[in-house]
Amino acid sequence: MWKQYLFLTLSLFASVRLSAQVTLEECVKLAQDNYPLIRKYDLLAQTKDANLSDINKSWLPQINVYAQGTVQNTTPSFPESLAGIVSQAGANISGLNEWQYKIGADVSQHIWDGGTSKTGRKIERAEDAERQTALDVQLYAIRERVEDLYFGILLMEEQIKQISNTQALLQANLDKLRVMQKNGTAMQSDVDRVEAQYLSTAQQLIQAESSSKSYRKILELFTGKGLVGEELLKPDASIPQSLMPDRPELRHFEAQLQANEARNASITASTMPKIGLFAQAYYGYPGFDYFESMMNRDLSFNILAGLKVSWNIGAFYHKKNDRRKLRLASDHIAVERDVFLFNTNLKTRSQLDRIDELKAVMKENDRIVELRTNVRKAAESQLDNGVTDITGLLTKLTDEKQARLTASYHEIQLLQSIYQLKYTLNR
Repeated sequence: MWKQYLFLTLSLFASVRLSAQVTLEECVKLAQDNYPLIRKYDLLAQTKDANLSDINKSWLPQINVYAQGTVQNTTPSFPESLAGIVSQAGANISGLNEWQYKIGADVSQHIWDGGTSKTGRKIERAEDAERQTALDVQLYAIRERVEDLYFGILLMEEQIKQISNTQALLQANLDKLRVMQKNGTAMQSDVDRVEAQYLSTAQQLIQAESSSKSYRKILELFTGKGLVGEELLKPDASIPQSLMPDRPELRHFEAQLQANEARNASITASTMPKIGLFAQAYYGYPGFDYFESMMNRDLSFNILAGLKVSWNIGAFYHKKNDRRKLRLASDHIAVERDVFLFNTNLKTRSQLDRIDELKAVMKENDRIVELRTNVRKAAESQLDNGVTDITGLLTKLTDEKQARLTASYHEIQLLQSIYQLKYTLNR
C-alpha cells in the first residue's frame, strides 16, 4: 500500500513539474532582478549616505594642527638709542631671535554658514533622485527585450504546432498511398512525392524547434531561470484604459528639474555672509608679547580666540549668470521632455492603428481556416475513393497549414502589439 502512495506522490510532483507555467510579467520581473545593473541601486544609496554624512560633518569643529620652524634675515628690535637707555638701567634687550619655532592648533566652528549645508543636503537628495531615475530608465529597457524574446518563443511554438499537425496529416495520407500502391491503385511516384513533402516538413520542424530552443536559452540568461519544459502562457490581451504615458523617462526629466531648483538655492547661499568662532593656540617662540620675547628668548604658551564674519562679495559678480545658466539648462530639459512626449504620442497612435488593423484582419481568420480545411478534407476524400491528385492534395495541405499558421501569427502579433503599446505607455 505504501508503495502505491509513494508512486502517486511522485506522479503528482512530476505532473506539477511538467505543467509548470511561466507568465510574461514573471519573466520581466526576474530579468530586471537578475540584471547586473540592479546592484547600482544599493551603491547609489550608499553614495548618498556618505555624501550627506560629509555635509553634516561640516558643522563639526575644524582643527588644524601644525608645527613650524623659520629663520629670518631681520627681526623687530628696539631702536639703538632706546636700547642704550634701557641698558644703562641694567636691562639687556637683544631683540627677537632670527630662529623662531612653534607648534600649535587652529580651531574654527561654524555658527551660521549662510545656508550652504542646508542647500548642500537638498542638492544631494535631488541629485540622488536624478541618478535613481536615470537607472530606472536603463532597467526599463530590459522589459522590451524580454517581451520581444517571449513573443518570439510563442511564435516559434505556434509554428511547431502547425508544422506537427501538417506532418501528422502527411503521414496519414502517406500510409493510405502506400496501401494503394500495393493494391495497384497508386503510383510509386505519388508515394515518393508525399514522402518527400513529409521529409521537407520534418526539416522545417527541426529548424523551428532549434530557433525556439535558442530563444529560450537567451531568455534564460536574462531571467536566470531554467525554462526547459516550462509552458509560456499567452498574456492578457486587454488594451490599457489610460493612454497617458507614465514612463520612467518622465520621472527622470522631473528629477533633473528638481536638481536644478536645488542648485539655484545654493547660488543664494553662496552670496550670504558666514559667521563662526575661531581659536588659535601654540607653544613656541616668539609669543604674542613681543616685548617679553625681545627681553628673553624662552618658549611660551599663547592663545587667541574670537568671532569671525566673512563675506565673499565676489559671489555677486557671477550670481546673475549662474542663475541664467541653470534656467537655460532647465529649458533644455523641458524641451527634451516635450520632444519625448511628442514622439511617444506619435508612437501610441501608430500602435493603436496597428492593433485596429490586426483586429479587422482576424475577423476572417476562422472562416479561412474552416474553408481551407474543408477543401483539404475533400481532396483526402477523393484519395480515399481512389482518385489520386497528389499535386492538388499537397497544395491543399500547404494552404491549410499556411491558413492556420497565419491565424496563429495574427493572434500573437495582436498580443505583441498590445504589449508594445503597454511598453510605450508603461501601463
